[in-house]
Amino acid sequence: MRHHRDRDAQATRLPIPTPEPPRARNADGASYAGVMLETTKRVLIVEDDPAIGSLIAIELTEAGYAVSRTDSGRAAIEAVSAQPPDLVLLDVRLPDLDGLTVCRQLRRDGYDAPVIMLTALDRVGDRVIGLDSGADDYMAKPFAVEELLARMRALTRRTGGATWLESGNVRLNTETREVLVDDRSVELSGREFDLLAFLMTAPGRVFTREQIYEGVWGYSYPGRTKVIDFFVSALRKKLDAPGDVLIRTVRGIGYTIRK
Repeated sequence: MRHHRDRDAQATRLPIPTPEPPRARNADGASYAGVMLETTKRVLIVEDDPAIGSLIAIELTEAGYAVSRTDSGRAAIEAVSAQPPDLVLLDVRLPDLDGLTVCRQLRRDGYDAPVIMLTALDRVGDRVIGLDSGADDYMAKPFAVEELLARMRALTRRTGGATWLESGNVRLNTETREVLVDDRSVELSGREFDLLAFLMTAPGRVFTREQIYEGVWGYSYPGRTKVIDFFVSALRKKLDAPGDVLIRTVRGIGYTIRK
């Protein structure tokens, strides 16, 4: 046990490059300034080494994930039961129940989202046992954070289904580019969709005109242009019910969309 913890502690001191957060793309291929789907993915880190757990949490948070942590097997089972995350990063060596036992219990309890095992053990036999216990992937420490994030994205794409954003009575699918108002389909132009999707990445947040123009059009804001106002007006006509304003103007700053 001591030997493995020493290896883990050494891994935390290795330089790990911080990746650029994964971003959704608009119709022109430019990235939205707001991180979209990945910001809503919830990840549970089960790691009893505070240094390693903290390092992984920092990296995932910077990549746009909502992160929670626990340091024991029993606490992990309780956390998943209370609020199932979209993905679990599970250390094999824990102080009470080992990760293999935890993974088997999660599967017996009906948890079917991805589980990635994290361990200092890298023998083929160890990997086979981990996968046979119900894990979807297995990573040996130390590992590159870019590879971990890539594997997480692949697993959540495979199991996560469609990507829906919601604001008020409006729902938007970033993969099919479908927009529903009270479950009624609404046709939007490509730019109207991009603007709506950008605002819906963070309902309640006030975006400046500069942020909107750069995020949706992909260029620096030229100033003295009514193009944003034009598309906001078009969206309001298609989305708003009488007396109900979805996109609100913040005078002198920009726009916000209600939660």
